[in-house]
Amino acid sequence: MDIATQRELARLLAALRRDGRQQSGLASHLVPPDKATAYKVTGLVAEELGWPVLGWKIAAFKEELQKELRTDSPIYGRTFFVKETPVTVVHAMLASPIPEVEYQARLGADLPPRAKPYSQEEVTEAVASLHPGLELAECRFIHDAAFPPLPAILADGAGSGTIIYGPAIADWKTRDIAGQEATLSSNGRLRRKGTAAAVIDHPMAPLTWLANELSHTGVGMKAGQMVSTGTLTGMLAPKPGEVFVADFGPFGSVTVTFS
Repeated sequence: MDIATQRELARLLAALRRDGRQQSGLASHLVPPDKATAYKVTGLVAEELGWPVLGWKIAAFKEELQKELRTDSPIYGRTFFVKETPVTVVHAMLASPIPEVEYQARLGADLPPRAKPYSQEEVTEAVASLHPGLELAECRFIHDAAFPPLPAILADGAGSGTIIYGPAIADWKTRDIAGQEATLSSNGRLRRKGTAAAVIDHPMAPLTWLANELSHTGVGMKAGQMVSTGTLTGMLAPKPGEVFVADFGPFGSVTVTFS
């Protein structure tokens, strides 16, 4: 895929995001041939939008979710919207929204590109705070028979939407972050539950992976950015009128209402 075609795809994806639209399928010549090209397109999409990159999302850190998302490695994308709980959104204005229970890490220091890989200890030191949260994922492609291959989804920021976060978890470095059960409820009914230990080991594990991926590609991360570290409870499609609560027990909760 030459640079002109990459820019054509980037202009399309940027327009869909600006307008809050979805489309069915994607012309075959616009489907990136591989992940590396898809991630180049995501950078072009950010340029086209001109919006500040407020954070990042990580998905499919472990094999089970990788199979579900048709990938052989974790995936990531830029996030342009970060909001504090509680949040109300208009369901009809979103692109197939999916609320996912995730820990959110706010960086207190830059993690710039460099030759030496980042250790988990270094990345942990760069984190200013850890929060209970939801990633409200969206996709610019309709989930129908024409749904395009994974590289097209990666070019769309791996379905990035909005990060919603709760209060910072006090003394998080000394608490049982990995073992704490998190639940996802809608209108008071329990729908999903899980732990970081089961799906991402610990939020710092996928965050370290992302730091090294972005370092390798010459992008890096910036202080102040929020990183959604991967779903603990899987994917669930909401309906208008539902109120979803991500409850992390003693670590706090996050609420999003779909009006």
